[in-house]
Amino acid sequence: MINPSNLEQTLLEKGKLSLLEQVEHIPNMANIHYIRQKEPLGLGHAILCAKPFVGNEPFAVLLGDDIMMSSPPALKQLMHVYEAHGGQIVGVKKVPHEEVSKCGILSADEPNNRTYQVRDLIEKPVPHEAPSNVAIMGRYILMPSIFSALEKIERGAGNEYQLTDALRMICRSEGLLALELNGERYDIGDKIGYVKAIMEMALQRGDMQSELASYLQELVTKRARTDNRNIAAI
Repeated sequence: MINPSNLEQTLLEKGKLSLLEQVEHIPNMANIHYIRQKEPLGLGHAILCAKPFVGNEPFAVLLGDDIMMSSPPALKQLMHVYEAHGGQIVGVKKVPHEEVSKCGILSADEPNNRTYQVRDLIEKPVPHEAPSNVAIMGRYILMPSIFSALEKIERGAGNEYQLTDALRMICRSEGLLALELNGERYDIGDKIGYVKAIMEMALQRGDMQSELASYLQELVTKRARTDNRNIAAI
């Protein structure tokens, strides 16, 4: 495997300056710090691990298995609500009722301009016990007070420390807002969701769009011909 410095040197030596520029741009986009969650103890525990990095500042949480395609970006939508109201905010979208058992679900008042005042939350309820089909989508703006709540919760669903349980405490003590996000969401923890996300993102790239669209059309046509031949054989 080529390490980053060797990769950059190789691209330079081969005259692939456009690729070199892309590679060099990535580490300049942000200052990256990381900490490893040593055990899979849940999202709440993972966020608590970041406490030394956050300090006393509001911060955003973006879950890597939830891909949002939107303009403005999902986090920017939450930032607009934060700038207007402050406090802790979660991004949500409505999901089919059969999928509520996979998500954190809201009990909330009717939305005002897509913004909910949250009354309660429940992590991965069985469908007939779900208070709604409004689900948390893996985008959050949180305040440092969330850490105190995370330190108090016990293991919940899946025997893990659930962020949803800490947000329930925040909901009761400080209040909690939820914004229904505009845009398409892809769950790349699901195999089909992963493929859909790759296709959608590739089709938005100017250097891939035309060739990929042609290939997909060809693939669909070929599949249709195969299905017709199979039907004829029957």
